[in-house]
Amino acid sequence: MGLKQDRVAVVTGASRGAGKGIAVALGATGATVYVTGRTRQEGDAPLPGTVQATAEAVTAAGGRGIAVYCDHADDRQVEQLFAQVRQQHGRLDILVNNATVLHDALTDTGPFWDKPLALVDILGVGLRSHYTASWFAAPLLLANGEGLVVNTSSYGGRIYMHGPAYGAGKAGLDKMAHDMAIDFRPHGVAVIALWMGLLATERTARVFAAEPEKYAAMAETAESPEFSGRVIDALARDPGLMDKSGKVWIGAELGQEYGVTDEGGRQPLSPRVFFGDTTCFGDAVVE
Repeated sequence: MGLKQDRVAVVTGASRGAGKGIAVALGATGATVYVTGRTRQEGDAPLPGTVQATAEAVTAAGGRGIAVYCDHADDRQVEQLFAQVRQQHGRLDILVNNATVLHDALTDTGPFWDKPLALVDILGVGLRSHYTASWFAAPLLLANGEGLVVNTSSYGGRIYMHGPAYGAGKAGLDKMAHDMAIDFRPHGVAVIALWMGLLATERTARVFAAEPEKYAAMAETAESPEFSGRVIDALARDPGLMDKSGKVWIGAELGQEYGVTDEGGRQPLSPRVFFGDTTCFGDAVVE
């Protein structure tokens, strides 16, 4: 897969944030990237970014961006997305599952029962939608004879971060990657969970701007969303990719392994520095 010059990728939840950065970074390699999201026009969402703008950024980076308006809570729309990929390409090289729902109250302090019940929606568009996208993508990955599925995740699957709904969602994504990898292994398809660090997204920029002094140190260590995309590209090109399948990997540590740097040549710090060491599902649960 690493030698292909016409790779086909799908990045879900790519109107902004991590999804947009990953899509643009993959586009910079010359890939065709289907980008999905619900935001059609600026102003439709509280944060800036649209699916079409991301697709245009992918094309400007050197790839071919294809905007697909898709609500990942609607299985029919997800099915239509992959039917379009099948019709236009007949295969798929990389699937990045990133679509999710992040409620504005997610980062509020206090116990979960003092927060809106709607925070549990992350288990729908997030955990469930990753499963659904992988299910519809499977025939295209099998037709390709090789491939990579990435579930974007975080340390929140192992430590207390934003409460139990967020934590359960991330832990589920990590375990899902492990189990899907077992099913995909005979077909040469790898599945991993990628723990991203704090990202310099539109959402975090809004938080930093509200209290710049409080978050100054965090802002300095934040990863660009494109960094995760460059790590995914390097991972997909690794001849030993299948040895990494079924495990959780920290993006900053893969960056160190592959020599991938962030903007300005900076090497992002591993979240282990802040949160300590922890066991990954791929190490704790064996086939």
